[in-house]
Amino acid sequence: MTVSTPTSKTRTFELYDGLSVTVEKRGARSASAVLMLHGGAGPRSMAGFAAAMSEHAYVITPTHPGFDGTPRPDWADSIADLAEVYLGLVEKLGLRHVLVVGSSFGGWIAAEMALRDTRGRVSGLIMLAGVGIAPEPPLEIADPAKLGPVRTGELAFHNPALRPNPAAFTEEQRAVGAANLRTAGVYTGVMYDPKLRGRLHRITVPVLVLAGEQDGIVPLQYQHALAGSFPRATFRSIPQAGHFPHVEQPASVFAAIGEFVSTEIKPDGE
Repeated sequence: MTVSTPTSKTRTFELYDGLSVTVEKRGARSASAVLMLHGGAGPRSMAGFAAAMSEHAYVITPTHPGFDGTPRPDWADSIADLAEVYLGLVEKLGLRHVLVVGSSFGGWIAAEMALRDTRGRVSGLIMLAGVGIAPEPPLEIADPAKLGPVRTGELAFHNPALRPNPAAFTEEQRAVGAANLRTAGVYTGVMYDPKLRGRLHRITVPVLVLAGEQDGIVPLQYQHALAGSFPRATFRSIPQAGHFPHVEQPASVFAAIGEFVSTEIKPDGE
């Protein structure tokens, strides 16, 4: 997909208790926005998707504290903490209608935000290969920390050409990747909360669950179960895509999002 990328602006916001968040903003400023939350692969895994989305919406892409060398206070060590941080960011930015898009554990953050949104600022959720609920045996969520970067790439991407080549990484890139992996582990633990599924029935906003059909990190059956945990969920599988459907099949992902927004978000009134 070729887009004329709107100018992006990066700013760091001081929130509370010594926590700051670095945010990249794209598109025309509006009280309505798309908040994009990355997973363990870091903010670069959302950059192209955010740039394309900003052709149609005001897009906010934060870097989770601790990723890419940003500071993380010791107390910020859970997905719930990140959910509170981003609700505070939404309020600080004066946003009223926010579509939260989360990749991998970013989807888990999105769900926790919706559970805590007492001011009705979250208008919907989009989960890209999301995690958060406990997998039912024999299903398992693959652990990149145990697999190593080569095997993780093989399981995460259907298209071999898109798999990162660790052998070509610089020492700095290896260090950043290792630090990001450690930070992801601080926030996620075992990649799910055993009690989360029992709470998701309280989320009343519409939810879109998008799953790559060849995802070797999070099984397709798990994604079906995740969608079934919400009262207003739409499930779409994306062929020829792994754990990053928005990277491997952006056209299909945008088509699914467009239909979801027009049929599920806009009718509720924005």
